[in-house]
Amino acid sequence: MDRTACAAFLRQRDNYLILTHQRPDGDTIGSAAGLCLLLRQMGKTAWVLPSLDANQLVSGYLEGCVAAEDYVPDTIVAVDVASLKLLPPNAEPYLGKIDLAIDHHPSHTPYAKEVLVEGDRAACAVIIWELSQELGVMTPEAAAPLYAGIATDCGCFVYPNSDARTHRAAASLIEQGIPFAEINKRHFRTKTRTKLHLESLLFQQMEFYHDGTVALATVSRALVAQTGATPEDLDDVAAFAGQIEGVRHAITIKEAEDGDGSCHISVRADANYLNASAVCARLGGGGHSAAAGCSVKGTIAEAKAAILAALEAELALQ
Repeated sequence: MDRTACAAFLRQRDNYLILTHQRPDGDTIGSAAGLCLLLRQMGKTAWVLPSLDANQLVSGYLEGCVAAEDYVPDTIVAVDVASLKLLPPNAEPYLGKIDLAIDHHPSHTPYAKEVLVEGDRAACAVIIWELSQELGVMTPEAAAPLYAGIATDCGCFVYPNSDARTHRAAASLIEQGIPFAEINKRHFRTKTRTKLHLESLLFQQMEFYHDGTVALATVSRALVAQTGATPEDLDDVAAFAGQIEGVRHAITIKEAEDGDGSCHISVRADANYLNASAVCARLGGGGHSAAAGCSVKGTIAEAKAAILAALEAELALQ
């Protein structure tokens, strides 16, 4: 489905429920909230499935958009969800019933009846903005979460995916009169003392490989307990190691909070030298060439061995 066909689909349907992925970031939440509010502006009924584990940095964008338990939708749309395994547990009743998936991950595994995937977009929120242009509808209320989705997925416009299209989308949203400086300060220029303490300990324990071009950080449950870090403090922790001079590729291993015996791995790479998505695909994950993730059953030590082996295998192909 192309963008024009997707816009026609959205015009024709009604009674929407929008799904986000688990461990939600600003893009999936911002895309969901933005799409929900745009659909309402078109006279549609639209709600977002409650996000069970959204942190306070992003959950506020869903205010007034969260569906009640007894809401019965006619049209199910997933945003920024690359595969079914990324959906949260409360989305299980909708498996096999998803009418449309809107996504920007090249690693997208089709699961919906209709799919709009544009893998060269910096964020799913860019696609939602482009759809708004097709639909001829935009509001300041919808523009704010869409801007947050774009800004957070391109690192406040410093990542290589921040192309001219990304800046045009952001500029158009800013023209709606949104508090963009406040949004950027909240996400990029404010750190709690706890987060700074966490980052100092991460640096002390960090491991370096390949002459310092590869950095590996581990966020254990014990470290989280030691620092008292909240989900907000852990937001975007995967970007920390990549800020160190000389580091091209950063790996962050985070032990599951619920102690289910798994670890989530984030890989940030210089795409000129390594494909992060290819690395994570070796462990059942995926994403983008510069940023990807996967989950591994086992201890931190086992996850470390698995991701380093995957990294070495991909580096050997370069």
